[in-house]
Amino acid sequence: MNDKRVLIVDDEPDIRELLEITLGRMGLVTESAADLSEAHAQLDAHAFDFCLTDMRLPDGNGIDLVRHITTEHPETPVAMITAHGSMDSAIEALKAGAFDFVSKPVDLAQLRNLVDQALKLQPMNDLPGSGTRLLGESVAMQRLRKQVAKMARSQAPVYISGGSGSGKEVVARAIHEQGPRAIGPFVPVNCGAIPSELMESEFFGHRRGSFTGATGDKEGLFQAANGGTLFLDEVADLPLPMQVKLLRAIQEKAVRPVGSQQETAIDVRLLSATHKDLARLVEAGDFRQDLYYRINVIELKVPSLRERAEDIPLFVAEMLARLAREYGGEPPEVSPAAMEALKAYSFPGNVRELENILERAYTLCDDDCIEADDLQFSPAAQAGDAERYLDTSLEPQTSAAPAAEPGQAMPSPDDGSLEDYLESIERRKITEALEATRWNKTAAAKRLGITFRALRYRLKKLGLE
Repeated sequence: MNDKRVLIVDDEPDIRELLEITLGRMGLVTESAADLSEAHAQLDAHAFDFCLTDMRLPDGNGIDLVRHITTEHPETPVAMITAHGSMDSAIEALKAGAFDFVSKPVDLAQLRNLVDQALKLQPMNDLPGSGTRLLGESVAMQRLRKQVAKMARSQAPVYISGGSGSGKEVVARAIHEQGPRAIGPFVPVNCGAIPSELMESEFFGHRRGSFTGATGDKEGLFQAANGGTLFLDEVADLPLPMQVKLLRAIQEKAVRPVGSQQETAIDVRLLSATHKDLARLVEAGDFRQDLYYRINVIELKVPSLRERAEDIPLFVAEMLARLAREYGGEPPEVSPAAMEALKAYSFPGNVRELENILERAYTLCDDDCIEADDLQFSPAAQAGDAERYLDTSLEPQTSAAPAAEPGQAMPSPDDGSLEDYLESIERRKITEALEATRWNKTAAAKRLGITFRALRYRLKKLGLE
């Protein structure tokens, strides 16, 4: 780090000296300033890789310096030193563009970690390629990619809003992968899927014997994400008691496992998302206002698929290629009429709905071409899939379904879920056709009245390959 230069801005000589010694031992070259005017002069004279500034300065506010650096020197990450417990000031700094903050009295280990993270940032025009692709060339997607790149250069909590199925987790992964925490873990969690009685243990961990069934120590999600990113999906589903504990963990940057008397320091970037209107939930008293302000330091809205309809052909090509790789063969073509129908559809379920529609069309289409009739947009058509499937998809149109073999009980929907019931019938019918054709898949598909691709898809799905 010998060629890395850091600017320290603080009006207290003792603190400046302490920071210079600490960063000097990290192999960094340091320059210092006692006020805003000196800081501006240093910024004009040198290029800095990092800046650390106090909040209160004799001739102004550190927030003003953060804004100046963000605008005039965007390649230089800047962190704020705030008074102990002054979360409002910290949030204001993050909103102004600060990379992160550290509270007085300064924890030197925490400071060294913060500086190390900041110096890992790549230049904005030389960002590493993200393993997570944000497809699309529409104006909305170009703007989203720029916002993601900018937010990846900060440690501020980001609240990702958008409709169900719009790709909020994909965006969260892209922020993680383009930032300095990319080598650390990315831990996604669906807050609505955790039973309320287990939530504290899942988030913060527990100690052996802390409750019935706790046969050993267990780390929580915060500890698992240490050094990386914790993504709280559907954060609106957190019960109010858990919201209080989450707020404390964010403010103190520490968690206390169930059954432990000691807090454990954590270093986690927090991203959150929900398809619900958090502001309305705050007004209704169902979500804590203080937690809302902590996780919503920066809001990033993911556009719906309707807002980027011109990107649909790219999504279609990508998804069909993936299906073809997964099930074997070449991806089918999409007729012009089918593509126009996709562009005109409203997609209330966004990208996830498009995936479902294409997967269904992939299995139903004939002659390696998806037609408009294969898309089955309407809810009525989707609800009728099971009935049509039982009536027509596995037998030629001209033959009736055979009766059960003597002594063989027909599956009953009362024995389990409808999905299991349909799967048992599908498995039996396909097995019968394969046995009748001595496992000739082409002949079996013809006997069943479905395409070879549809049979191949179902064999893989049912584990009958």
